Amino acid sequence: MKKINTIHEMQTFLILWSGQAFSALGSAMTAYALVIWTYQQEGSALVTAFLMISSYTPYILLSIFAGALSDRWNKKLTMLVCDAIAAFTTIAVLCLLETGCLRIWHIYLINAISGLMNTVQQPASEVAVTKVLPSQYYQKVGGLRYLASSVNSILTPIITTAILGLFHIRAVIYFDLITFACAFITLALFVKIPEDKQELRVKESFIDTVRTGIVWLKQEKGIFHLMLFLAAINLTASMYNAAFPAMMLSRTGGSETVMGTVNAVIGISTLAGSIFAFFLKAPRSRIRVICNCLLFSMCTENFLLALGRNVWIWGLGGFLGWIAIPLMNTNLDVIYRKRIPAPIQGRVYSVRNALQFFTIPIGYFLGGIGVDYLCEPIMAKQNRRILTALFGEGKGSGAALFFFIIAFFGIAVCLSFRYDQHIWELEDNENG
Repeated sequence: MKKINTIHEMQTFLILWSGQAFSALGSAMTAYALVIWTYQQEGSALVTAFLMISSYTPYILLSIFAGALSDRWNKKLTMLVCDAIAAFTTIAVLCLLETGCLRIWHIYLINAISGLMNTVQQPASEVAVTKVLPSQYYQKVGGLRYLASSVNSILTPIITTAILGLFHIRAVIYFDLITFACAFITLALFVKIPEDKQELRVKESFIDTVRTGIVWLKQEKGIFHLMLFLAAINLTASMYNAAFPAMMLSRTGGSETVMGTVNAVIGISTLAGSIFAFFLKAPRSRIRVICNCLLFSMCTENFLLALGRNVWIWGLGGFLGWIAIPLMNTNLDVIYRKRIPAPIQGRVYSVRNALQFFTIPIGYFLGGIGVDYLCEPIMAKQNRRILTALFGEGKGSGAALFFFIIAFFGIAVCLSFRYDQHIWELEDNENG
C-alpha cells in the first residue's frame, strides 16, 4: 500500500520524467554522432571541443536573465516552446545533410541556438519538478534522474554506433525527432504543472527580478562556495571531455567501437550508482559524501585513461570514475532544493548555471588547446623516453599525457575545497 501511495504521489513527475528522459536519449545520440562526424572531418580535439563551446557559451552568458524570465513565465509553456525550437534546429541539420551542404560552422551555429533554448528551459524544468513533487521524495528523484541519464549513457554509444554502421547519421537524427515528438505530446497532454497566479504577476521590475537571485546567493555563502567548488570540478571535467574523443578515436587500440564501449561502461557505472543512490537512506553528512565522491573520481579515472593501453583498462577507469557521481549529484540536488526557496528557485538556479557552468566552455577550449598544441607536439618529439614508456607513441599519446596532467589538477581542487568552512556550514544548518 505504501508503494502504491508513493507511485500515486509521484505520478505527475514520473510521466514528465519518462518523456523528457526519452527525448534526452535522442538528443544525446545526435550529439554523439556529430562529435564523431566532426572529428572524422578535421581530426582536431579543438575543432571538436568547439561543438560544446558553442552550445555552452549562450547558456552561460544569458543564464541569469533566463531565470528571471522562467520565474515570470508559465513553466509548461516555456518548456514546450524551447523544445519545439530545439527540434527545428535538429531538422535544420537533417536538411543540410540531405542536400550535402552541412559544414562544421553550421553545427556550431545550431548548437548555439539549442544552448540558448536550454538556458531558458532548464530553470523552468527544475522549478517544475519542485512544484509537482512532495519534498520527501527529493532524494529518490535525484536517483531517478541520474538513473535515466546513466541508461542513456549506456544506450547512446551502443545504438548510435550500430545505426551509423548499418545506415547513416541521418537515421540517428530521425530517431531524435521521434523521441522529441513523444516527449512533446506527453508534456502537452498528460502533465499538469501548478502555477502560482501571484508568481506569474510579478510586480518586480525585470532588473530587480534578476538581482534577487544574486542577492540571495550573496547572503548564502555556503551555497555560493559550493557552486564555486562545482565550477572548478566542471573545469576539470570539460578538459577531460575535450580530450576524450581525441584519445579514443586516434590512439593505438582506439576506434569508434572502443569509444562506444568505454562510454557504455561509463553508463553502466552511473546506472549502478544511480540505483544505489535511489535506495540509500539520507546520509548523516551530505557535504562529506559530495567531497569524497568527487575525490575518488579524480583519483581513479584520469590516471587509468592516461596509463592504460587497451579498452579493458580504459573501461575500468570509466567505471571507477563515474560510479560515485550519481550519489554526489543526488545529495547536491537535495541541498539545493531544500535550501533555495521555491518562489525564487528559477532565478537562483540561473545564477547557479552562470557560476557553476561558466568554466565548461573554458575547459573545452583549454582541453582542445592542451591536446593539439601542447601535449601532442611534446609526445611527437619523444624518442623512446620516459613519456613514451608511460603514454605510448603516435597520435593520441598526447591526449593520454593530458589526462595524466588534469588528474593532479582535479585532486588539488577537491582537497582545497574540502577545507572550505562556508561549505561545511550547510551541513550544520541542515542538522540544526
